[in-house]
Amino acid sequence: MHMMEELLVVTTGGTIDKIYFDDKSDYQIGDPQIGMILRELGVTFRFNVIPILRKDSLHINDEDRELIRATIAAQPTRHVLVTHGTDSMVQTGKVLATIADKTIVMTGALSPARFRGSDAEFNIGCAIGAVQSLPSGVYIAMNGRIFDPQHVRKNVAANRFESV
Repeated sequence: MHMMEELLVVTTGGTIDKIYFDDKSDYQIGDPQIGMILRELGVTFRFNVIPILRKDSLHINDEDRELIRATIAAQPTRHVLVTHGTDSMVQTGKVLATIADKTIVMTGALSPARFRGSDAEFNIGCAIGAVQSLPSGVYIAMNGRIFDPQHVRKNVAANRFESV
């Protein structure tokens, strides 16, 4: 197994980066949190964060998916982590499956990284382990498990991912 020299991190928005406001229940998607999280966790590999979108994944469309795909395909980095909203992560994963010779792991959070008790850091940790150890392909790291985008769905009622 070869060492991961550098990790490309592509951010697209989603709950992981959301900021909620107390006065009304709306939110905006803030700056990507992952760079700060990786620095706080003291990772010893180089990483490069490319923020592409700041969208709730319900608002990500086919053009956005093509932009994500083209951006990742254009980078020389072999190991890629994509932070993405959970509602349409599976659809984007299927589009990214057309990229050859890269290990791409998608992750996100069911509660914002800024919240205490968020699953964000745990999911990012699982995704970093996965991106270094899995063969080329596209994977989703959520709820402590690694899924194939072709065989997973988000169970909205249970608020978790499950194999199909």
